[in-house]
Amino acid sequence: MVHMNVLADALKSINNVLIRPCSKVIVRFLTVMMKHGYTGEFEIIDDHRAGKIVVNLTGRLNKCGMISPRFDVQLKDLEKWQNNLLPSHQFGFIVLTTSAGIIDHEETR
Repeated sequence: MVHMNVLADALKSINNVLIRPCSKVIVRFLTVMMKHGYTGEFEIIDDHRAGKIVVNLTGRLNKCGMISPRFDVQLKDLEKWQNNLLPSHQFGFIVLTTSAGIIDHEETR
């Protein structure tokens, strides 16, 4: 089966322990999630196919998803997107892909 968007498939199944296939984007996203304490350590298993990731979940993750199609968001419009997507001002994170890499919405400021 061909995966059109590997990150979207991974975010749907992140409540489980096993994520496959493995990609650099998923690894960088999990690193951001681990930095904020939503996931624990993760291990990349090379099975000489697409690879697998075993994630240690901490129980803090309620819902995780992806906005598709991807939108170009300028820095001045980020506050509006944050108000529309997050349930409250101090709860949750928006992870953005920028030219500087994959970072959360607080690092963009």
